[in-house]
Amino acid sequence: MFGEPEKENSPQKQLSTIDNRSCTKPVTRIWFKGVRSSKFRHVYGEPAKRDKCYENIQITKNAHDSQFCAVNPKFLAVVTEVAGGGAYIVVPINCTGRLDFNASRVTGHSGPILDIKWNPFNDNVIASCSDDCTIKLWHIPDDGLAMHLNDWLVELQGHKRRVAYIEWHPVAENILFSAGFDHLIILWDIERGEAINVIDCHPDAIHSMSLNRDGSLLATTCKDKRLRVIEPRSGIVKSEGICHEGSKASKVVYLGSTGRLLTTGFSRHSDRRYAVWDENNLSSPLFGDTIDSSSGIVFPFYDPDTNIVFLAGKGDGNIRFYEICDESPYIHYLSQVISGNPQRGLGFMPKRGLNTLQCEIYRFYKLHATKGLCEPISMVVPRKSDQFHEDLYPDTAAAKPSLSAQEWIKGANAPPVLMSMRTGQSLALDIQAIKQRKFVTKTKEAPVIDNNKRKFQFLSTETVPDYRPKDVQDEKSKKTTTNQTTKFQQLQQRWSSTIEEPGKDIPLFKEINSIGDNILTEHDLRLAYQIQSDEVKKLKKQLSNSEHRVRELEEQIRKLTKL
Repeated sequence: MFGEPEKENSPQKQLSTIDNRSCTKPVTRIWFKGVRSSKFRHVYGEPAKRDKCYENIQITKNAHDSQFCAVNPKFLAVVTEVAGGGAYIVVPINCTGRLDFNASRVTGHSGPILDIKWNPFNDNVIASCSDDCTIKLWHIPDDGLAMHLNDWLVELQGHKRRVAYIEWHPVAENILFSAGFDHLIILWDIERGEAINVIDCHPDAIHSMSLNRDGSLLATTCKDKRLRVIEPRSGIVKSEGICHEGSKASKVVYLGSTGRLLTTGFSRHSDRRYAVWDENNLSSPLFGDTIDSSSGIVFPFYDPDTNIVFLAGKGDGNIRFYEICDESPYIHYLSQVISGNPQRGLGFMPKRGLNTLQCEIYRFYKLHATKGLCEPISMVVPRKSDQFHEDLYPDTAAAKPSLSAQEWIKGANAPPVLMSMRTGQSLALDIQAIKQRKFVTKTKEAPVIDNNKRKFQFLSTETVPDYRPKDVQDEKSKKTTTNQTTKFQQLQQRWSSTIEEPGKDIPLFKEINSIGDNILTEHDLRLAYQIQSDEVKKLKKQLSNSEHRVRELEEQIRKLTKL
């Protein structure tokens, strides 16, 4: 009665009430997990201002499930709508604002362009595939296009139907992959302009393809709803399995060098889903989840440096991003960028073109479906310091191949050449460049001698007697003493001494010790100026006479030399 009253919300009372209500059921306790910590949890999308966007672009209205946009640190390329054939514009990355209606285009294809990709090792070379069953490579000058470009570097012909997708090899130089509606994947050596291998293991249309970190394996999704991992050089299917059961297209991307893949597709009930797979066992996914119930195809974009995957649906206004980890469930939702404007395509900037001072970890170039606008969207990690953050920017892939085309064809594999995001320099040693480098031995500079040592050296030098006649020595002394007889000294004496005037001497420069009577009057200054101008006129006249005399002497010398 006099004891402390029991609290109503105490855990003992709650457990007792639960036991009294249901004595037959066991007591279950709910454990709430905390929020998963991640340095990318608060990443936000920052759209560019209007003056930093690209306006007045006639974006293509083709229904093909491609991005129609490609970006590198130099140029932006966007496929445009034309009446006949196919064309795309190429704009220097800094030329933002409203583009000219008659801007120069690449106009070499005879059919609509379905995909474009920049060469990862040469920012001036771009590849494009078209409805005309060809792949063409183009060279873009550093200043951009001054006129319509219709002269290609290389034309690759081998597909029997339209070419849907192209991909560059991530580490080998001059290797290109192409997938067509003829159910074939062709490996090209663009340096020779010929096919290396033809992969014909797909019974239906190919929806997407992705290469792993070193380019030794190729993952594909097909209309037959199967996911395949292929060795591209031999064409052998390493593993195969059912991907997504929906009727629409599915996409795949390799998750770096972890041996896992991420696919996006549709379920039987038309829900959009994603799934994580092991490349060695495609019988069932490691993890899968539903995204939403929209109808647009979801495109995955993976950043191997930060282990973040971005999911962007075609026709959506938002971009979701997830973090990849090594433990189950292997993928964790972070956040999303919401926008009211639907996207028709997305290009992304390579990591070496990002702004590290603003903590930018990814940058999209969004093509608006309803406007002729390309809008950059920066994915930014909020940090107060503007210094370089090493945890956000590990060493990334450089614009330098690890292997040549022939080395990769013969079976060699190598990781990509890395570069520092702080300095922008490659971290791999170029042995051939070191061997060919010419080392110049620098000559040692003479040590600085003190003034005292110089004085002693001057005093210790032997005096050389002068045995010339006295008149020659006197002439030399006249030139080296006060030089009172020289023209310069005469002018100096006139300026600094007195001005001769009939009846009195007026000093030209007086020493002013105090303000008052010692200052020259206006009459004195005018008189001095008149005398000086007369002297200058006389000197000019003497100079002209001497030049005239020199010309006469030169003319006489010419006449004498002719005789």
